[in-house]
Amino acid sequence: MSFMALSVSCGIASPLFLQRPVYDSKNKCRIPTFFARNSSTTGFESSSKGNGYTSPATITQNQTFTGKPEADVVVIGSGIAGLCCASLLARYGQDVLVLESHDLPGGAAHSFEIKGYKFDSGPSLFSGFQSRGPQANPLAQVLDALGESFPCATYDSWMVYIPEGDFLSRIGPTEFLKDLQTYAGLDAVREWRKLLDAVLPLSTAAMALPPLSIRGDWGVLSTSGARYAPSLLKSIVQMGPRGALGATKLLRPFSEVMDSLELKDPFVRNWVDLLSFLLAGVKSDGILSAEIIYMFSEWYKPGCCLEYPLNGSGAIVDALVRGLQKFNGRLSLRSHVENIIVENGRAIGVKLRGGQVRRKFKFVRAKKAVVSNGSMWDTLNLLPVEAIPESYQEKVKATPQCESFMHLHLGFDAEGIREDLEIHHIVVNDWERGVDSDQNVVLISVPSALSPNLAPKGKHILHAYTPGTEPFELWEGLDRRSSEYKELKAQRSEVMWKAVERALGPGFDREKCEVKLVGTPLTHKRFLRRNRGTYGPAIKAGKGSFPGHSTPISQLFCCGDSTFPGIGVPAVAASGAIVANTLVSVSQHSQLLDAVGI
Repeated sequence: MSFMALSVSCGIASPLFLQRPVYDSKNKCRIPTFFARNSSTTGFESSSKGNGYTSPATITQNQTFTGKPEADVVVIGSGIAGLCCASLLARYGQDVLVLESHDLPGGAAHSFEIKGYKFDSGPSLFSGFQSRGPQANPLAQVLDALGESFPCATYDSWMVYIPEGDFLSRIGPTEFLKDLQTYAGLDAVREWRKLLDAVLPLSTAAMALPPLSIRGDWGVLSTSGARYAPSLLKSIVQMGPRGALGATKLLRPFSEVMDSLELKDPFVRNWVDLLSFLLAGVKSDGILSAEIIYMFSEWYKPGCCLEYPLNGSGAIVDALVRGLQKFNGRLSLRSHVENIIVENGRAIGVKLRGGQVRRKFKFVRAKKAVVSNGSMWDTLNLLPVEAIPESYQEKVKATPQCESFMHLHLGFDAEGIREDLEIHHIVVNDWERGVDSDQNVVLISVPSALSPNLAPKGKHILHAYTPGTEPFELWEGLDRRSSEYKELKAQRSEVMWKAVERALGPGFDREKCEVKLVGTPLTHKRFLRRNRGTYGPAIKAGKGSFPGHSTPISQLFCCGDSTFPGIGVPAVAASGAIVANTLVSVSQHSQLLDAVGI
C-alpha cells in the first residue's frame, strides 16, 4: 500500500543526557511524578519571557498521582510514538496513562539544559510541521487533531563536506543542479533530472492515503480504503500507464528504481545512498521506494523548505504533552515498568519497579490495552517467557539491528565563528567505504544559528553524532568508570571533533568549550533503555518488512521504530496514531477525520 511512504524520517539520533532521576533518600527509591487528570498543576511553566516557549519545569517530589492505579490504556514510554498514541486516545475520550522511566518526557526527542545551554538529544532535521490536509506529515496531522502547534524557523540549505569538495547544498528543484555540475559534472546533472522526472510524479500515489486514516484492523477498508479510494485512483490515472507501472515499485528497494532508469553516475548513486541512510538507516538497496520518494516530494519540489522548532526539539514533546493533558490524559515520570502482566493470554497491566508511586502501588491495571513504545527486543524482555510463543521470540531475536551512536554535545562562545553559520553540516570522509561504515559520516547540528535563545547570549550549542554506525561490540562489557572506557571514548569521538573543527573553521577552539559531553553506545543503552543501544531494526526492503502493531499477547500492542512504518520521526508518529485508531471504533475514527478536515 502506498502509505508505506510514512516511513520517511527527517532527522535521526537518540537521547543521551537525560537528567538523573530524583531519589527519595529516606525510602531509597526513585520518586515518580504524575501529571494528573483534572489537575490545575500541569508540570510545565514558561522558561523565557514573551516567546511562548514552555518546557518541563523542575519536577518536585510532592507532585504525585492522586487517582486510581488503572486506566483504559497504559502506554509504556513517552517517546514521540507513545505520546502520539496516548494523546490521540485521550482525544478519543479514553482514560490514558503514560508511564515514563525517566524524569523528562520525549524519549529521543527530549531536550536537556546544562549551564544555560538547551540541547537537543536527538533529531534536529525536520520538514512538514506546517503542512496541513490529507498529504501532511503524520506528526503534523496528530498535532492538528490535538489543536497544538509550535513556532518554527524555515530554511533551505545545509553545508556538505565530501571528498569532492565543500559546498552549500540547497533543497528545491533547481539549486542542487548547480552543485552537481560543479562537483560531479554534466552526466550527474542529466541523471539527477532523469531521476526527479521519474519519481516526483510517483509521490502523489505515495502520499495518497492520509497517515491519520490508517488503522491496524479491517476497519481500514472504511477509514482509508473507501474514504480515499477515489483520490488514489485519480492520482494513478493522472500518472498514465508508465507512472502507474512505476507505482508498483513503491514497496521495492529504491535501488531497483535507479537501476531501471540506468543511473550509473557514482556521485548520484552515493548521494542517494547518503539520503537513504539518513532517512532509514539503510542504503538505497534497502530503503522502500515509497519512503525516499516521499522525501523527494518534500525536498525537491518548488517552494519546499526545512523547518526547525524555534525552541528546540523539546517543543515537539511539549506540544504533545499539552495535547495529552488537554484531553485529560495522564503522564507519570520516574515510573519504571519492570514487567507486563499477562493473565490467560491477555495483557492486563504492568508492574512498576520497587513498588513505585510513593510505594503505594506496584501494579497498574490496563482495562483495555497495554501499548509498548519500547523496541521489540526490550518489549520482549518485559514479558513472562512462558506467555510468549517460541516462534515469536525467535523472530524478534533474529531481527537484525542497526548499530548505535557516538554523540558530542558542545556549548561554546560564538566569538570568532562566522555569523552566517548554517544550522546543519554533513561530513562524508570516504565514499568508497560506504555511508554505513563506522567513523565515516558525521552529522552536525547548530540549532542556535536559527534559534539564539537556546544558548546564553553570544554563545552556540552544537550536537554532532555518527548516525547509527557505531558498533556496540567495541563497548560491550566495559566499565564506564574504567580507564579503558575513557580512552576508547576519547579515541572514538575524535572523528566528531575533527568534523566540528572542519565545519566551524579556525575560530573554533575545542579547549575553550564551556560544555563538553561525549555519549557512547553504553550511554545510549543506559539512558534510552534500548537493547545494545541500537538505532532500531535493520530491515531491508525486499527482504523483510516492519512488524505490525499487534502481538501474540491479546490486548498488547506496540508502537515506535520497531513497528510499521519504521524508523524516523514521521514514521513513529504514524505508528502511534495507527495504534490509537485501532483501539477505538471505526465510527470514532471517522468522526476524528471529519473534525480534522481530511
